[in-house]
Amino acid sequence: MANLKEVRERIKSVISTQQITKAMKMVSAAKFRKAQQAIVQLRPYANKLSEMLANILSNLEGDAGTDYGKEREVNKVLIVVVTSNRGLCGAFNTNINKAALHTLEAKYADLYESGKVEMMFIGKKGYDFFRKRVSNVKFHTEHIDLFSDLSFDNVAKVSQQLMDAFTTGEYDKIEVGYGMFKNAAMQFPTMETFLPVPKVEADQDGSSEKAIKADYIFEPDKQSLLEYLVPSILKMQFHKYLLDTHASEHGARMTAMDKATENADELLKDLRIKYNKARQEAITRELSEIVGGAAALEG
Repeated sequence: MANLKEVRERIKSVISTQQITKAMKMVSAAKFRKAQQAIVQLRPYANKLSEMLANILSNLEGDAGTDYGKEREVNKVLIVVVTSNRGLCGAFNTNINKAALHTLEAKYADLYESGKVEMMFIGKKGYDFFRKRVSNVKFHTEHIDLFSDLSFDNVAKVSQQLMDAFTTGEYDKIEVGYGMFKNAAMQFPTMETFLPVPKVEADQDGSSEKAIKADYIFEPDKQSLLEYLVPSILKMQFHKYLLDTHASEHGARMTAMDKATENADELLKDLRIKYNKARQEAITRELSEIVGGAAALEG
């Protein structure tokens, strides 16, 4: 009977857990639709602006230019890690953190050893991961709760801070690690250079389709437009990083909770079979004891 009680308690526990995973799936599904709509609407606009910016900066002539596109010797780097605040979304956060860790230890190994790499965290899971694994790195956590308000104006304050830090020479390069959203089941951990603005480069044979001369008409003049246009595009690009990660988080959690619910169903089936077998064994044992006792009395 002790075995029966144990199995019965396990069944109750799995049913309770399954109710939680179902509820979390429904909550994430509701949030996911809104987050998906936001990134799907923004991405074509942001990608086209980024492409246009890279094209313009790759083909600047004369005295026109912008500080955001100037490449200089990399002596100090900032890595921005964008993750979620909560877990239970599969390997989503872990994949982003591993991509950032690989960049830190492989791409900037020398700067890392000499303490010339700093990290900024947006989302608590990134900070929790790195504070246990790396040393000799200065952490910035002042914007760790940025996901509480993803309005453009609020996010733009952070991107402006990063842009100011780059133009003043505080950092020579700023990279961002985030989750690129594709659909509810697929999210890709991505590392992108935020500053300086990456330029379009031709292939070795010069046949790259992207390496096309920018044929734009500037009004009132090229320099005035660059001073206004470049910061606006960079702020839009940084906003896209967060919306991508936000949609990816809820998609990953929805998928993870759906799988957990299915696994709970399979586990319940096995436990119920086990419970029925144990009950049958108990009944058979009791009947055997009764028959044996009756036979003993007759003898």
